[in-house]
Amino acid sequence: MRFAYADPPYIGQARKLYACSEIDHAALVERLLAEYPDGWPTLGMVLRLCPPDVRVGAWVKPFASFKPGVNPAYAWEPVVFRGGRTKRARSEPTVRDWVSVSITLKKGLTGAKPRAFAEWIVEFLGAQPGDTIDDLFPGTGACGVVFTQRTEVSA
Repeated sequence: MRFAYADPPYIGQARKLYACSEIDHAALVERLLAEYPDGWPTLGMVLRLCPPDVRVGAWVKPFASFKPGVNPAYAWEPVVFRGGRTKRARSEPTVRDWVSVSITLKKGLTGAKPRAFAEWIVEFLGAQPGDTIDDLFPGTGACGVVFTQRTEVSA
């Protein structure tokens, strides 16, 4: 199977945080539907653009960055999943629709994801050796490293 992982800048934050042009989220969802029929997760507030068969997971951050004047704090992020291996044997561990992992610090990029977050994405999709997960917005590249390590064909 071939999956995609898309973690674009939040709406209205591309220029401010990443010095790049704004992302067309509608076009991104269309691309994901066309190019990744096996499944894809993406962060963002784009549910109204998504087909009805998506699921929302949560990245809960026990340690998060608290911003002055922002209360309640942003201590979780939605993760929108579509597809993946939904039929699993009863002998396989059950994957939760949430993960509790602290944010990363000093990775050189705002929003860099921790390794355990990327591992949860692999597990949620049910990705197996021989599958691919394309990281469409690689940032630090940390998620891509995990995806490659977890889906390489065993020798």
